Amino acid sequence: MSENNPLRDTFDAIADPTRRQLIRLLAEAEELPLHELTVQFQMGRTAVSKHLTILKEAGLVLDRKVGRETRFRLNAEPLREIQNWVSFYSKFWNTNLIRLQHLLEEEEE
Repeated sequence: MSENNPLRDTFDAIADPTRRQLIRLLAEAEELPLHELTVQFQMGRTAVSKHLTILKEAGLVLDRKVGRETRFRLNAEPLREIQNWVSFYSKFWNTNLIRLQHLLEEEEE
């Protein structure tokens, strides 16, 4: 799978709080094995693996085998799409709040 052609939408992948927590954990570490990720949650290894698969399909997580162990690391590049989307609406709301402030100031005069 190419990072430029993910199987899953980035927004869909980060919609779940467990997957956002996995992203945070991987952002704080260079690489983590599945068993270290699993102990962070009140769910089984299979459930954590399913969440990681969804993140992998979105291109947010990369994995590699080291012996019998699978290690995961974050690929933050797809999050740029989220950042751009939030940035657009942040500017939108800031502009509208400034307009509202000016209107309120005009009414006070």
